[in-house]
Amino acid sequence: MQTVSWRRDILTRPIFHWAKGVLPALSDTEREAIEAGDVWWDAALFGGDPDWSVLLDLPPARLRPDEQAFMDGPVETLCAMLDDWRITWETRDLPPEAWTFLKDNKFFGMIIPTEHGGLGFSAYGHAEVVRKIATRSVSAAVTAMVPNSLGPGELIMRFGTQAQKDHWLPRLADGREIPAFGLTSPEAGSDASAMIDEGVVARGLWQGKEVLGVRLNWHKRYITLGPVCTVLGLAFKLRDPDHLLGEREDIGITCALVPTDIPGVEIGRRHLPAFQTFQNGPNWGHDVFIPLDLIIGGVDRVGEGWKMLMTALAAGRGISLPALSGASAAFSALTTGSYARVRKQFGLPIGKFEGVQERLARIAGNAYLIDGARRLTCIGLDQGHHPSVISAMMKAGATERMRVVVNDAMDVHGGKAVIEGPRNYLGGHYRAVPVGITVEGANILTRSLMIFGQGAIRAHPYLLDEILALGEADQRKGLEQFDDAFWKHVAHALRTGINAWSRSWTNGLSAPAPEAGRARGFYRQMGRYTAAFAVTADVALLTLGGELKRKEMLSGRFGDVLSELYFLSGALKRWEDEGRQDADFPLLKWCMETGFATIEARLDEIFANLPNALAGWLLRLAILPLGPRRRGPSDRITRACADLLLEPSPTRDRLVANVYVGGADEAVGQLIDAFEQVVVTQPIHHRLREQKVRDWKTAVGRSLVTLEEVAQLEAAERAIAAVIEVDDFAPKALAAHEQPAGLSPRRPPAALGEGALLHQTAPTPFGRVH
Repeated sequence: MQTVSWRRDILTRPIFHWAKGVLPALSDTEREAIEAGDVWWDAALFGGDPDWSVLLDLPPARLRPDEQAFMDGPVETLCAMLDDWRITWETRDLPPEAWTFLKDNKFFGMIIPTEHGGLGFSAYGHAEVVRKIATRSVSAAVTAMVPNSLGPGELIMRFGTQAQKDHWLPRLADGREIPAFGLTSPEAGSDASAMIDEGVVARGLWQGKEVLGVRLNWHKRYITLGPVCTVLGLAFKLRDPDHLLGEREDIGITCALVPTDIPGVEIGRRHLPAFQTFQNGPNWGHDVFIPLDLIIGGVDRVGEGWKMLMTALAAGRGISLPALSGASAAFSALTTGSYARVRKQFGLPIGKFEGVQERLARIAGNAYLIDGARRLTCIGLDQGHHPSVISAMMKAGATERMRVVVNDAMDVHGGKAVIEGPRNYLGGHYRAVPVGITVEGANILTRSLMIFGQGAIRAHPYLLDEILALGEADQRKGLEQFDDAFWKHVAHALRTGINAWSRSWTNGLSAPAPEAGRARGFYRQMGRYTAAFAVTADVALLTLGGELKRKEMLSGRFGDVLSELYFLSGALKRWEDEGRQDADFPLLKWCMETGFATIEARLDEIFANLPNALAGWLLRLAILPLGPRRRGPSDRITRACADLLLEPSPTRDRLVANVYVGGADEAVGQLIDAFEQVVVTQPIHHRLREQKVRDWKTAVGRSLVTLEEVAQLEAAERAIAAVIEVDDFAPKALAAHEQPAGLSPRRPPAALGEGALLHQTAPTPFGRVH
């Protein structure tokens, strides 16, 4: 006979029934998304009292010898093949030899295990390859990264049958098959559950035999590598009206492999995403029949497509897009710091003006921050975690910071970066910004719905257990599970509330911190803010319940705080892994002070906008009794960070490591050459200024400079003139380019929508596609 618990029956039971109407219920798609991933350092932050030794004991992100050899060899060779100006404005595609090189050197098989013919790279190795290529050409980086990100390869590796792995993975690894993945539909962007693409279980002919399979109809767009793919991974809603597979009629989202050369597949004309020329376009299918063994994972995996996709998205969000963001940030740091040293106004390098220094510091600080968080995420992925919340934070946080960095770089360069041409090395990064912001889940919805909305359920130490208990069909079992989780939650909330209050009122002095040299105080502040976040989240959940899901502005602010805590953790980890370099400390301090100011501002906004005004007032009294006090980095730290980009140093080298520069006949190579010459000749200029001599002939006559030094000065002036020059074009040269037609008349096939598909062939590295 079961022992009756007075706590459960007297105290917990009414709370259990109350909570059923208050706490958010999980939809099927939410449950699948949550079950698809796991938690990692995000759970430690959400718990309010992270164990910093766990973070610091993680192995640093390092390239393996084979990965470093690949970076030094094939990646360097590929970058030398690429001319982004020609790719963007002339050929509108990678050169044929680059496509061949990508396939021959298994760039499309970086994540595929060696036993299946791939390179078997780590997440960090994969990320570093993408990052370096992106410093040369974003379009080339996207081309290389997509087969290794969300796509058939990763899905087959994780969910495919052994036969699918044996057949498809070697062909994907060596480029015999070019993959794409069709997820986004005109009707279904962020809301994938709204897709109308459909598969119906039926019998049909496949290679001359009647087999059981799926008859597909779809319309997809924005599909990267779609125009040239030979196999399309396809997400669709599967139905079984004749119950050929079982009792279920609406089976759910399913993923399958569709060879693009079979009847009914239509490949549309190309999209041009913000003038990035990676292959991208729409496709359609009308009554396309495939056998069941082309469903990823086989018949046992039907209806599991949404879970598969949520699992696989971690690569795109956690690896590829942060790598692109890190590339743009490091490239902007290298070029903008060099240009600000070379370019003079009013007799001074523009980098010495404080208005410019503010931008330089923001570029340098964000480059340091993005890469720290990126490395930390790769460590987690390489340890086998699939942290969906962290991946969402990385996608949104890294791409938003990329936008800030590239905009600042454009502002400092001024007209140099506005005038298009081969000399404009920033234009491609600027045009690529909205692509990163939009793909793999638009940032607006990622911030307002996913990071905290999913994080509150998945990363909270007890909330998911409580929600699952509330949804348990067996009421007695559900009550027992809820009783256990709820009272643990209460104890946790009380402990966290005390921590938040004491750490706030002591300005973090009561928070634990590891022995971390000059950074120790930052850990105390992080302990303060994690506790403040945790208790504020609990109060919001208590007072709003399920309504919090619809308070997207509040949810977005919570997401901002959690994201800042994660990115700052990455910066602290980077500082530790790189040996606590004193020269790098201004960058770390800039990151921490900027992040702390953001956290206090968002907490202040949350307190002001909680519907329960009393709860907001009490939280403010406990956590921000004097109001927001953080104002961001001081002017002294800002100047110090800016100066790091203006002078050669190991710190600068670490910040811009693995940025491809190119030869002396290319724009970036010329810039770096001019920068180095300016640095070398600076002592000569300083000597002349001290003697108040401006004319070199006079200086030679007075023996203040040698003829060799004059030659150095003249060479530096020529180099500077070449750098600040911009391109111009003859009107005939511009008019000679073929102009695209006006509004495209193309429509889906008649079976899928109004109108008919107008055929047009276009040359590609793989022949002609229709």
